[in-house]
Amino acid sequence: MEIWINPACSKCRSALSLLDAEGADYTVRRYLEDVPSEDEIRGVLDRLGLEPWDITRTQEAAAKELGLKEWARDADSRERWIAALAAHPKLIQRPIITAEDGTAVVGRTDEAVRDALSRK
Repeated sequence: MEIWINPACSKCRSALSLLDAEGADYTVRRYLEDVPSEDEIRGVLDRLGLEPWDITRTQEAAAKELGLKEWARDADSRERWIAALAAHPKLIQRPIITAEDGTAVVGRTDEAVRDALSRK
């Protein structure tokens, strides 16, 4: 199990506390420092069953600078979104937890973190 975090994020700190309380075995990835490649982002999206715009923080300054709210959300635009996430990792929703069963969840709630823990 791996968790992508920004240490400054309260939701990330909450998820880590819950994982620790449950005795979970996990690896922390500070994705702002260890930036995921486009291929890694594609892999996480596949595991999440989501599209890149589903995990994009559109309120971030970089999103506004790029004009992401105006970008098409379709198959033809998918790679453009993935490239933006790789170039501007702060746009990636957090925390993302990859579960042992090959799936992943966006762990913004205790329920989502527990869901990741239950996926064996």
